[in-house]
Amino acid sequence: MKTYKITVIFISVLFWISCDTDQLEQNNPTQLSPETFFKNEAQVRASVNAVYASLQTIGSYSRNYYYMMDNMGHDNTANIQQEANKIIFLDFSFDASSELVRAFWDSEFRGVNKANFVIDNADRINEIPNSLLSQEMKDKYIGEAKFLRALYYFNLVTRFGDVPLITTIPEGGQGLPRTASEEVYAQIIADLKDASQTLLPKTEEENGRATRGAAYAFLGKVYLYQENYAEAMNAFENVYGKYALSENYFDNFKEETEHGPESIFAVEYDESMPNGAFWNSDVNGEGGNESSLRGQSYGMFDWFNAYPSDELRAEFEENDPRFDESFYTVGDTYAGGVITEISLDRPAGWRKYQNYYKRTNENLQSGINMNVIRYADVLLMMAEASNELGNQAQAIGYINEVRDRVDMPLLQNGLSQDEVFQAIVHERRVELAGEQVRFPDLVRWGLAEQELGKYGYQEGIHNFFPIPEVELNTNDSINSGDQNPGY
Repeated sequence: MKTYKITVIFISVLFWISCDTDQLEQNNPTQLSPETFFKNEAQVRASVNAVYASLQTIGSYSRNYYYMMDNMGHDNTANIQQEANKIIFLDFSFDASSELVRAFWDSEFRGVNKANFVIDNADRINEIPNSLLSQEMKDKYIGEAKFLRALYYFNLVTRFGDVPLITTIPEGGQGLPRTASEEVYAQIIADLKDASQTLLPKTEEENGRATRGAAYAFLGKVYLYQENYAEAMNAFENVYGKYALSENYFDNFKEETEHGPESIFAVEYDESMPNGAFWNSDVNGEGGNESSLRGQSYGMFDWFNAYPSDELRAEFEENDPRFDESFYTVGDTYAGGVITEISLDRPAGWRKYQNYYKRTNENLQSGINMNVIRYADVLLMMAEASNELGNQAQAIGYINEVRDRVDMPLLQNGLSQDEVFQAIVHERRVELAGEQVRFPDLVRWGLAEQELGKYGYQEGIHNFFPIPEVELNTNDSINSGDQNPGY
């Protein structure tokens, strides 16, 4: 069971991304200010905890993100009752008016804002007497804010391209222009490098907080996305061997075993903690937002808004145990007994991130953490980087570590670079099914139009989201001429 959860306390920060009067953070009734707030560890910790909260919004990981990414990557097929604002991501008919795109943009930038509030006050944090807060812990908390800022910006730059780069809280409410993605990536890398030097290792950190291994894992991922394979490997080497694959694959998607040896970073949820503010806003993360809607959303006996696509299920090799640990089919056993039929006569339902292993129906809330990066993902990224660097034997070794965990036949040496790449494409799809990685993988590999063109994807358009309409209307530094192509 969970041994630690991040308790969120909100700090008053007045800051606008655009000229809109909708401030990024709601006023705290106590009207705390930096001058009076950063006086002890509890206050520093509270300010950092608030940065995590933007991960738990409807606009981000708690609801919209998994719909958008799983639908675009066609790990999902929509059932008839799936809402129209989510179906548009299956056929790539979304535009700048999409409320999900708007909420994602706002959620991530609010996370950036909260991180900037902590980082901007680093001097005040460092002025706290060491008797109240050691220098190691001061550096650690600031490192957490930098890690989270890097994560929010990675989500933004990969989904929107050029975005406003904001590393301090501006005075006033002026709008800010888009920044070249190269500069955004440079800031992400700088933040992750700093965080990797100050965050604690997983063995010394409380569950739920960013760690040194998470910083290095994300640093490697960022370099991989930039096709800087040598630096990606350098970063990943700081992770390799310090984590391990869970003996049971499904343990990665159960509440009781979610902080296992494979977990590097996840968005934390816990049904026993407050969730009464979940529907108050899709972006601000204020109040109790400690549960995910993932179980109910995909639940085959509940809302059942989505089910695993035929294409995804066909990708699995015969006798791959990950098929049964990712999906339910008729004849399988769950907490309610043997499944004799699945709602709407569908061929399969999701098992990953579902609570059916312990209850007959999903509740509105789920306490299962959402993996953002786990060790199997790192091993497969190491395989990809090694393959691009010309070391096919090493790449095969990393792939085989992932396959060996589930007793699948190991790949033999002697494969060409293209054959190894095809093995990586396959392995990432089945190992990471329903974990929101398929679509960005296809985009960065240049395979999105080939694989998704039949569904409406167009290269040069759908590899990025549109800048939200509300941003164009309220930010005097971004206008319709700055919109991404095709929107």
